[in-house]
Amino acid sequence: MDKLLADLNLHEETGRPRCDVSIVLAAYNEESCIQEELDKIRTAMEASSFSYEILVIDDGSTDATARIVQGNEDIELIRHRVNQGSGAARKTGTLAAAGEFVVWSDVDLTYPNQRIPDLVNHLLHTEADQVVGARDSERGTMKILRVPAKYFIRKLACFLTGTAIPDLNSGLRVFRRELALRYIDLLPKGFSCVTTITLAFLCNGLRIEYLPIRYAKRAGKSKFHPIKDTYRYITQLARMITYFEPLKIFLPVSLLMLGLGAVSSAINLLRTGSLQEMDIIIMLVGFLVGSMGMIADLFVQYQRKLERMISSLSTPGRQKQDSSSGKHREF
Repeated sequence: MDKLLADLNLHEETGRPRCDVSIVLAAYNEESCIQEELDKIRTAMEASSFSYEILVIDDGSTDATARIVQGNEDIELIRHRVNQGSGAARKTGTLAAAGEFVVWSDVDLTYPNQRIPDLVNHLLHTEADQVVGARDSERGTMKILRVPAKYFIRKLACFLTGTAIPDLNSGLRVFRRELALRYIDLLPKGFSCVTTITLAFLCNGLRIEYLPIRYAKRAGKSKFHPIKDTYRYITQLARMITYFEPLKIFLPVSLLMLGLGAVSSAINLLRTGSLQEMDIIIMLVGFLVGSMGMIADLFVQYQRKLERMISSLSTPGRQKQDSSSGKHREF
């Protein structure tokens, strides 16, 4: 980790960010369309008023993706020696970014990357902390499985966060880098990293805005595995809510157990005139689950207090400085 931080120049004290926007693009075997996407992004950013950099994180591609990127002198290429997942790629790019705002997107022709300046402008004008491109439809493979699964996960996230979430796992978004760095270590290596960064912001009272976008069918073969990745989405959702808002997990379970125990006890008292051992066990479990939730919530509140204290004492953010090693790095 120290070597990675050193390579990314994250140990250097800095003042202001070097540019306005850092565009982080995770790429894995995208030789057929990556140049088209880079040209599209470059044209859109040149027409905007923002200074920018483009970082492509090649996540262990086995095709010509890296070679194509290297043919663009103004694009910085960071390579993973082996495929680690889109979350790991986005994490690497966010740590390496020099901009005040970080954009995440894909390079498979699904997202309208020419609208990146629109997302940044929306963030600035609404004073949001993150802006997500809310897709108009689901155009991935195996829609019969993906649509119900994503709908269920999104509704569960809305219930647990108490917030309307039009698109929980859109891959196109922009956020304030200094805020995202607080939660960077929570990002998983896979697709659920976008869900994680959404929940991390919402559960900590940060503002997320949604901008409708068109979503197209991807070029090439999808890397999404419906069963495995859906399971990871659900477990990551539960993990994040437990991490930031434990009572929203523990309290409903506790009340459910106590309610079942109370109803069962009342029925048994009426029928037999005595309590059953199972009734007592159910209510005891409910009480213990509630107690665990209260203790976990105390830890979360204490952690937030420490974070506020540290933030008030820390110096302004860190950034990388110009590296003499060129535009290509490998980890």
